Amino acid sequence: MSQKQTTIQKETTLSGVGLHTGNKVTMHFKPAPVNNGFSFVRVDLEGKPTIQAKAEYVTTTQRGTNLEKNGVQINTSEHVLAAAVGLGIDNLIIEIDASEPPIMDGSSKFFIEALEEAGVTEQDAVAEVYEVKEIISYKDEATGSEIILMPAEEYQVTTMVDFGTKILGTQNATLNTITDFKEEIAAARTFSFLHEIEMLLENDLIKGGDLNNAIVYVDKELSSDTMTKLKKAFKKDNIAVKPNGILDNLTLHWANEAARHKLLDVIGDLALVGTRIKGKVIANKPGHLVNSLFAKKLAKIIKQEKRNNVPTYDLNQQPLLDIHQIMNILPHRPPFLLVDRVLELSDKHVVGMKNVTMNEDFFVGHFPGAPVMPGVLQVEAMAQCGGILVLSTVPDPENYLTYFMKMDNVKFKQKVLPGDTLIFKAELITPIRRGICHMQAYAYANGKLVCEAELMAQISKVK
Repeated sequence: MSQKQTTIQKETTLSGVGLHTGNKVTMHFKPAPVNNGFSFVRVDLEGKPTIQAKAEYVTTTQRGTNLEKNGVQINTSEHVLAAAVGLGIDNLIIEIDASEPPIMDGSSKFFIEALEEAGVTEQDAVAEVYEVKEIISYKDEATGSEIILMPAEEYQVTTMVDFGTKILGTQNATLNTITDFKEEIAAARTFSFLHEIEMLLENDLIKGGDLNNAIVYVDKELSSDTMTKLKKAFKKDNIAVKPNGILDNLTLHWANEAARHKLLDVIGDLALVGTRIKGKVIANKPGHLVNSLFAKKLAKIIKQEKRNNVPTYDLNQQPLLDIHQIMNILPHRPPFLLVDRVLELSDKHVVGMKNVTMNEDFFVGHFPGAPVMPGVLQVEAMAQCGGILVLSTVPDPENYLTYFMKMDNVKFKQKVLPGDTLIFKAELITPIRRGICHMQAYAYANGKLVCEAELMAQISKVK
């Protein structure tokens, strides 16, 4: 049974301090439309630029998974994204007045609480789920870090960590179902080693740190100079090392809290793939670098599979709209009417068809001796399908004309030749408003994708 996309029911706000800046940060979680995914909006910058939470925007992975698009940055995105995935949220707008979310207690717990307060609601669209059919893996030969994704009945994650230190040792953590994220993983706090804390202090970082938002494993002798720096940084009169090797004023939630937090990071980083996952992740010595590289690889595989996943239709069945009915909707006429049939039509998508014959006027000059359908006409044909979609929303389509507004990400994959049957599929990216249709369109022939484009058009009533 298909799952519905989800977002939050109402806006909610969360404030705290940034780990590295020490400045107050306020986040507003807002409901998002279908197919939006996760997006950050920098309300502190001119124009309030938006950056989508996608693997392609990962630039650095030092001290967190950091995104950048057109100079706009979002740092340490993983904890808040893990919370959204853990609650089964697909679409979320995150307005933020700084480059990094508040560190809170170093886990996803407070993000979970804020999003639960807002409530999760279903939307009128089917959720995209990537079902793993075969093993996908990525390994960093230099570090030995490896991620394997294999078929499973639901999204599962296992992490295995080994830092080669006596104080931490080898730890494992497993999440058998994403619905257990809140109880089993969300409260697992970030951790660091003493030598890393010293380096961060030397570079004037972790200004928002204290002993409540990071587990500090003491992997070396604690000198008096380091003790003084830690007291100052964490605003404590006294700091000591517990028998279990961590700094005091903090009690572990679980003996394997470090492995659980690494699992939290994996879920947050793989949220950048942009789709739900039906499969089991096994991560050996995971880190933000290998996580993000695997996310990029997986996103590329999913995109390629979408391109190769050509829909099939029974062309022998009675069409939903024949050429006469199409001409009752579209203002176009031969030789510029480029849709012969409509096979499917809903309020969100349309599927059309064109038989390409040698009798087409454009083959006379394009090209003599080597006839090829011009790419621009393939785009026009997809747009005419979109025109049928938007004109079907008005009671008197004969009184409207359609006009192109823009086209983006146009790609031509295969030649279209005389004798080919073109199938067009156009799906709304956003709901139709004020006669504006924003859609993703594809053209297929001979079992292959031949053309794709993001199109926007508007209908206007004839005066």
